Amino acid sequence: MSRPVINVIINFSTGAQFGNPFILDQSKLDSLDILSDATALVVDVSDLVDTISTNRGRQLSAEQFNTGTASVRILDQTGAFNPQNASSPYYSYLSPMRKIAITATYNGNSYPLYAGYITSYNTSTPKFAGDLVYTTISAVDGFRLFNNAQFFGVTGATAGETTGSRVTKILDTIQWPASMRDIDTGQTTVQADPSTQRTALAALQNMALTEYGAIYMGADGKCVFQDRSVTAGSIGYTPVVFNDDGTGIGYFDVKWVFDDTQIYNKATVTRSGGSVQTVSNADSIIKYFTHSYNQSGLLMQTDAEALQYAQAFVASRQETTSRVDLLTLDLQQDNYTAGTVAALDLDFFDPVSITTSQPQGTTLSKTQQIFGVSHQIKPDSWKVNLITAEPILDAFILDSTQYGILGVSSFSY
Repeated sequence: MSRPVINVIINFSTGAQFGNPFILDQSKLDSLDILSDATALVVDVSDLVDTISTNRGRQLSAEQFNTGTASVRILDQTGAFNPQNASSPYYSYLSPMRKIAITATYNGNSYPLYAGYITSYNTSTPKFAGDLVYTTISAVDGFRLFNNAQFFGVTGATAGETTGSRVTKILDTIQWPASMRDIDTGQTTVQADPSTQRTALAALQNMALTEYGAIYMGADGKCVFQDRSVTAGSIGYTPVVFNDDGTGIGYFDVKWVFDDTQIYNKATVTRSGGSVQTVSNADSIIKYFTHSYNQSGLLMQTDAEALQYAQAFVASRQETTSRVDLLTLDLQQDNYTAGTVAALDLDFFDPVSITTSQPQGTTLSKTQQIFGVSHQIKPDSWKVNLITAEPILDAFILDSTQYGILGVSSFSY
């Protein structure tokens, strides 16, 4: 089977929501329509696309997800994407913060790769007559919008509600569309909102850390909040198997690492208004020296929860093993159906098992989670990079009686 078909749609309507514009008394509403006050121009530029680069993922050292980015280079021989070209069919529509969605169609299925908001249109200047003209469209996901939105307090926030409830109210405060959310309930209850000036992104990330869950933008443009039943691991779930000996899905390249970058043997966690809670592991410190982790201003309700957070974190991170930092798949190769489906379908926290043959009949093998996905697409090349790492916290540790407040009762997606 040939490689997937790329689809790139630019939606010039205003607002955050993806979909077709619905105008009162003029349109027939369906599941993809969005309320609009004027006819929007929705353009399919798939046939003009030359190169695509997308990047979504979590910064492991900062323990949080970054703003996802995309770059799409399109052939622009008619100057259609020149904002000063009055003859362009898009004249007056070309503006920053309009929407772009990238999907791939394969074997009859559609897979979202990226959805975000255009930040710039950069056009190349030919050096010689007859040179091709390209316009590169750069985009960011909803995290940029969250970071631009500041407030002094969360509307309707109350002490004792779950992290998921607070995330919902943060999104309500900045009027993020309800249809563009995928929010877990959360397993931690929180304090009253501190009512300090901050960005919506900072408030959302605080909830993710308080829960020890995750907040990120999905490939379909939705804001996703997952609690620790997902982020803590994949107990009982069968990972997608990659192996270079033919017994699993093959891969183009893999980066094995054995280092100390994921070691934390001393954790200091402080909730808002609470006392500093510090936990350390003496054996790990003797073995690796001190590797510190610090979080403050979290909003769990008790110091006991902050202490158990620190205990679980150190217990999960006090040791290190060989791991895979990067798994690269090549979608341009023939007879790669299973690998192509995996590359298009895998997303954050999905489990993968990776094995690499080594000299003398030995192997390197590890089961990890997906923490980043990037696509590098050209006319004759399509590489997918999957960033992988061990779970944020060890699920067995979280489920133990020692850390009962952080315990998880199920592990379902």
